[in-house]
Amino acid sequence: MTHRSVPARAIPAEGGRRFMPTAQAAGYLGLSPRTLEKLRVRGGGPAYAKFGRRVVYAVDDLDHWAAERRRDSTSAPERPGRR
Repeated sequence: MTHRSVPARAIPAEGGRRFMPTAQAAGYLGLSPRTLEKLRVRGGGPAYAKFGRRVVYAVDDLDHWAAERRRDSTSAPERPGRR
């Protein structure tokens, strides 16, 4: 018998909003979980929620955060008010 790994899925919540734990959110963004942890401490990362001790990210917030970082070229200036 072979074991197939089932891909982790976003956690559905009321209103259809889906949440992901840190490791899955990091993979979704192509970052390491440690990078998201550092961004939570320093600021500048995607919005997150805490359910008790559990940190989760809404898929919509991850998409929004990633879209804000789009650039047309490496020489494109960052938008004002950004770090």
